[in-house]
Amino acid sequence: MMKWIGLGLLLLGCCAACKAPPAGNPHIVIETGFGDIEAELYPDKAPESVAAILRLVDSGVYKRCHFYRILSEDNQPMGADPSSLIQGGIWRSQPSLQLPTIPHESTAQTGLRHLNGSLSLARQDTGTASSEFFICVGDQPGFDFGGSNNPDGQGYAVFGRVTKGIEIVRKIYRQPETDQLFDPPVPIIHIRRK
Repeated sequence: MMKWIGLGLLLLGCCAACKAPPAGNPHIVIETGFGDIEAELYPDKAPESVAAILRLVDSGVYKRCHFYRILSEDNQPMGADPSSLIQGGIWRSQPSLQLPTIPHESTAQTGLRHLNGSLSLARQDTGTASSEFFICVGDQPGFDFGGSNNPDGQGYAVFGRVTKGIEIVRKIYRQPETDQLFDPPVPIIHIRRK
């Protein structure tokens, strides 16, 4: 009898361990028709950005959205510092959805940089980011604080980095585009926590 009780306790302990949250930084998975992109998020360095993105992920707002924009050396004006990225979010699928804005966490504050595979919040003016994000293709120092790719010099807010699937990012980057927009947009099936 004691043998069965011990076995039962062991199984209960294993089940509890299976449900425990993973240690370390949270990860998200961006599911696309080309494959999955996994990214690690950095809540210790960019707490506002990560909390906002995870709220959106958990709410399901990123179901059936798109990667819709591409910046490459070939589609930017002459004389501009060329950038390489893919941008996605809900802009094409739910353009009228009004979401709270996210306080700007510059790279000067976070110590993060726009390196190959970095995830960052897209924005117009400082403090206007809400749901749109981009993934850097190659290092993009012009997007950091003080960089030349944003007129206000505040740069963009890095909140994570691709850990698996950078080849999927590059496949998406090579899709047809017209005037910086993917033609057609690349569907994001879902973004979920890992």
